[in-house]
Parts: sequence; C-alpha cells; structure tokens
Amino acid sequence: MVGDLKTVLITGATDGLGKAAALLLAERGYRVFAAGRSAEKRAQLDAPASERKLLLETLEMDVCDDDSVKNGVAGTIRKAGGLDVLINNAGIIYLATVEDARMEDWRRQFETNFFGVVRVTQAALPHMRERRRGRILMMSSVSGLVTPPTHGPYSSSKHAMEGLSNALRLEMYPFGVEVILIEPGYIVTNLANTAAVLLEPYAEKVAAGPYAKIYAGAFAGSSSARAKSKTTPEDCARVMLRAIEAQRPKPRYGVTPLARLVKWSKRLITDGMMDSILRGRNGIVREGQSVRGF
Repeated sequence: MVGDLKTVLITGATDGLGKAAALLLAERGYRVFAAGRSAEKRAQLDAPASERKLLLETLEMDVCDDDSVKNGVAGTIRKAGGLDVLINNAGIIYLATVEDARMEDWRRQFETNFFGVVRVTQAALPHMRERRRGRILMMSSVSGLVTPPTHGPYSSSKHAMEGLSNALRLEMYPFGVEVILIEPGYIVTNLANTAAVLLEPYAEKVAAGPYAKIYAGAFAGSSSARAKSKTTPEDCARVMLRAIEAQRPKPRYGVTPLARLVKWSKRLITDGMMDSILRGRNGIVREGQSVRGF
C-alpha cells in the first residue's frame, strides 16, 4: 500500500467486478465498505466476509438518491475515521438503437452510470481535498472508447465518465487526490443478465423492427466476444489493486486484451477505419449488399 491508504468505499459492490474488488481488497488488509441496493446480495457478500474474518462491511446505498449517498459516504467516514479510496463501480446497461431507446431509459442509464458517479464523488471530494490525499477509481469500459451498435445509451454514459474523469484528474492534482480510469473489455458478470432483463420491453422491435438485423449482428458479436474472453472479475480486481497501490498511478488502466487493443487502435487508425471494423464485426451492411468477410 502507498502510505497509509486503508479505507475503501465501493459502489455496486455486491456483484461482479465490485464484489471481486471488495473481497480482494479486504483480503489484502483494507477496510472495505461495500455498497449496494439489494439486501439479498449484501447478505451474500456478508457471508464469505464473515467466514474469512475480513474487515468488510456492506451498506445500503442507492447512487441515484441524494440522501442515500450522503448518508452512506458520511457514515463510512464517521465509522472509519476517513476515506482513502473511492471506487465508482455501480452501473447498468441498456442495449437499444438510438431510435428505439425510450427517453426514460436514456435518463435511467445516465442517472445511474453518470449522475450517480457525480453524486457519490461530490459527497467524497471535500473530505479527500481537505486531507490532501486519496484515490478515486472510475469504472469505465472499452465502450467509453468506441461504440458498437446498440450500445448508444451505455457507451454515451461511459464517454461522459471519461470526460468527467479527465477534468477531475486535473482539478484534484493540487490536492494530492489521484483520479484513475479503469477500462475493462468483455468480462463475464451478471451485467449481461441485467441487460437482458432491461431489454425485454424492446423484444418486438428486436425481433421484427427495422433494426432487427442490427440487433442480431450486435448481439452475436457480443456473445462471441464474451465466450472468447478469459478475463475474470478477479483479474479486473487485481488491476484495480495495482492502480490503488502504484506510487504514481497511470491515468487509465485497460483490463482486457481487447481494451488495450482498442486504446492503441484509437491512436493509430482513423474513425472511418474503426467504423469499417465495427461494421464487419457486427455484420452491418447497406441494404442490397452482402456481408464481407473480416
């Protein structure tokens, strides 16, 4: 650990990447406050933490609720005597074309993935700024770098998080607070199951709407990428640990081989070339044209 960084607050910590990070950090000696909305999932995290005698405590927090966030952050600081690391991990994903996505779903996507991050970060910043130390990890995505078809809502929220982090990294520099982007590619978590549930209202359009072929190609491409992925939530947690403990952390950490490839591709190829690659991978052609091999 760097100095005396000890206390960690993780949002969306009762599942997937957040849960893996909570357990790993607690095993490494950090005092972890694992926040989540579901009482059932919090209990499922409390059980292994208790069995392993880890310094891990779950708490109820809804990142979309002002009072819930204020109480959660203040309670963490009060119990631990300070907050050293904030991991903004809570998120959901809507998969729909720009035309099909309902406005209420666009709003919910941003309320959780972006405004929720702003809400929690604003609650923690005065404490970190006054102490002149701390680290804030922002869980972005490869979708914060490129946008596959049907990922418009989700990818837009992650692009917004990238912009937020870039500004905050500069603003916090005078106060010794590091802001770090974590950018995973495809990792098998419960997020895909949640996305399937949120997709249910769009079932008719997915099957028979004007974008049916777009949905079919995009979902096939995502399924193939997930099936090929060998990166686990625990792998991602180890990258997060490295970012927390690095003497001089990098501004961003790509987690999967895909994320690292996309990061360098963005620097080396044009937008037109990237569009061509994404069209090929997702079977997108103009009507009347056949799919070319890729």
